[in-house]
Amino acid sequence: MAQMDAGPLSAGQLRRRAPLLALLLALLAAWFAWSGVVQWRADARESALASARDGLVAAASSAMAAQTRALAERLAGEPVQAALAAGDPAAAAAALTAGWNGAAHAQVLRADLATAYADAANFGYARLGLLEKAMTDGAAVAAVVRDDGKPQLGLAAPVVLAGAPAVAYVRMPLASLTAGLEAAEVPGGAYLALRQGNYNVAERGDTALAGGADALSREIGKTGLRAAAAVPDVARGPFGLGAIPCIVAAALLALGAVVVMLLAYGKLPQLRRKAAAAAVEEETPTLGQTIQRDLESAPAPVRVAPVAVEVQLEPGIFRAYDIRGVVGRELTPQVAAWIGQAIGTVMAEQGLTDIVVGRDGRLSGPELAGGLIEGLRKAGRNVIDVGMVPTPVVYFAAYHLRAGSGVAVTGSHNPPDYNGFKVVVGGETLSGAAIQDLYARIRDGRLQQADSAGSLQQQAVDEDYIRRIADDVQLERPLKVVADAGNGVAGEIAPRLLEAIGAEVIPLYCDVDGSFPNHHPDPSEPHNLEDLIATVKRFDADLGLAFDGDGDRLGVVTKEGQIIFPDRLLMLYAADVLLRNPGALVIYDVKCTGKLSDYILRHGGSPMMWKTGHSLIKAKMRETEAELAGEMSGHFFFKERWYGFDDGLYSAARLLEILAGRFETPSEVLAELPDSVSTPEIKVPVQGDPHVVVAQFASAAQADEATFGGARLTTIDGLRADWNDGWGLVRASNTTPVLVLRFEADDAAALARIKDLYRGQLARLLPDTPLEF
Repeated sequence: MAQMDAGPLSAGQLRRRAPLLALLLALLAAWFAWSGVVQWRADARESALASARDGLVAAASSAMAAQTRALAERLAGEPVQAALAAGDPAAAAAALTAGWNGAAHAQVLRADLATAYADAANFGYARLGLLEKAMTDGAAVAAVVRDDGKPQLGLAAPVVLAGAPAVAYVRMPLASLTAGLEAAEVPGGAYLALRQGNYNVAERGDTALAGGADALSREIGKTGLRAAAAVPDVARGPFGLGAIPCIVAAALLALGAVVVMLLAYGKLPQLRRKAAAAAVEEETPTLGQTIQRDLESAPAPVRVAPVAVEVQLEPGIFRAYDIRGVVGRELTPQVAAWIGQAIGTVMAEQGLTDIVVGRDGRLSGPELAGGLIEGLRKAGRNVIDVGMVPTPVVYFAAYHLRAGSGVAVTGSHNPPDYNGFKVVVGGETLSGAAIQDLYARIRDGRLQQADSAGSLQQQAVDEDYIRRIADDVQLERPLKVVADAGNGVAGEIAPRLLEAIGAEVIPLYCDVDGSFPNHHPDPSEPHNLEDLIATVKRFDADLGLAFDGDGDRLGVVTKEGQIIFPDRLLMLYAADVLLRNPGALVIYDVKCTGKLSDYILRHGGSPMMWKTGHSLIKAKMRETEAELAGEMSGHFFFKERWYGFDDGLYSAARLLEILAGRFETPSEVLAELPDSVSTPEIKVPVQGDPHVVVAQFASAAQADEATFGGARLTTIDGLRADWNDGWGLVRASNTTPVLVLRFEADDAAALARIKDLYRGQLARLLPDTPLEF
């Protein structure tokens, strides 16, 4: 029978089988054609929606400009000016709205806004933010605010009331702003909205698509508004083909079906004779014979023995936020492979397939990344290697390439002989118990071994990352900045990014060198900023920016050489974000200034203190849907206009955007931020477990009412004691065996008192440890 199958088909056999083959080809043709048409229609719908979105941007921008221009013109009119000069705010408000169609509820308030802040909740944080912005910008501004119990278009502008600074406010109907959306031709099955922060001012179309509408959004100038748009996701065609390739493939398959039928019924006899002759010469084996031959010659499937038999693994490298250890002693390519296989096993259990891998500039990076990738592929995961990039670019790639998972091979700011792994699975950064679970899986041999290895591809994403930021952030005026990467991986991309948004960049130590020959890449240590300060002064730059080893932290110095601590930078970011997102939650860690909470409240936000650690902060942001977060170490997390992960490069771009939009110099803007007498982070090395020392310190402090009785004690992360004139903190580092302390007070005397108190308490617990603070 096998010999008969191997020979040419008879005419009868060909006729009998031809309809089945033709039907198969026809079905395939229909599948490709249907997919092509669906994608074609989806592309047309997206193009129509983009046109409607751009029309909304133009209409809303024009409406805002017209309203602010009208306000400025009416304020300059004689009736309003006469009332202002007479010091009569009520008369000025009445004159302002007289004859102005739609205008209502005008007010003129003194610049201190005392009456508004006295009842801020009822007055409205958004209205307060609008009035503050008008006085800060020195020009007429507009925004959507809640007034009279519903959203309205608010207009405000600075004025002079009887020689004193004041601000005028007037309410307009929202329809004057939303008319462009009502007139837009939104295609069926699509979604279009006018948004301010997370609030939908107005929306049209399929509201089920609202959650993903920021992907196609466009900013409406500098108004804080944006046009958000979305279309349903449409799957790519078979084998990932687009619309036109699918249609071409359908045509070819249909043609193939016709040829088969013609050949079977003798309509193409010459072609049939040639095919039969070729079959006789070739003696081609049947499909069944081919499969049998391959099975007999294939090697037996490889099965890995439980790794618990072989494991030489140091549990201490699995830390609170990530995995870190000494290369060669604690971290080897084999250990990296086990870690990759454990991560791949977790992904498999969650039904996740694709993962991005990148590495920083450390000398051990290539071999550890190679081991990690090997382990991920053993677990059947498909790996996208983005090469040597900063950690936030790995996070970005996980979103941009729709993988949802990523691993950055990085030692962050640790010494050159360290390396490690920062892990994201399904959009969630692993920390705490999830990190320990990876260790337990390796120890116990609970690792996925796929029947076939996952795929591997290389893909560069740095240009996409720069373009994504530069499309959103552009400086209103050029600023000269010095960028110090400390020979870390940020040096490869930071100058390009900052130039793309409009800055003049002077690179310092931007050549990537994993031995860090110039200074350690940790901007939280003041002595690491000395060269940056000197270079900023030498070139008369506006600002100095410092990045850590993997680019997820930011340090800042002014042209005068002053270090701006990250908790004060967070004030500036918060004020900016809250302009567009009134009432938004802002998270900060226990090491931040005591003045931050009041500052956030004054700008209409909701402050929350939380534990230190990038993984812990990100987890809390996901839980609370906070728009912004920051740590004293220099990690900043923007959900507003970004993805919510810590990114020193993006934070630098947002800082320059804010500073370039102000009339004052960067130094003047930063000097306006509330300040106090404070210390940087103080690190005290200890023998043994620093968490035990902190627990003993906290227990003694809570029992010592004579010393700590007047303080508010916070124990979410270490012990923080807040007095009316200052505060102190001691906590255990989760990355190195040290105690971390920080102190702040209204004056030097109070600072010395609090430091003495902490020093005395620690001296009892650590009698042999130098306490040089």
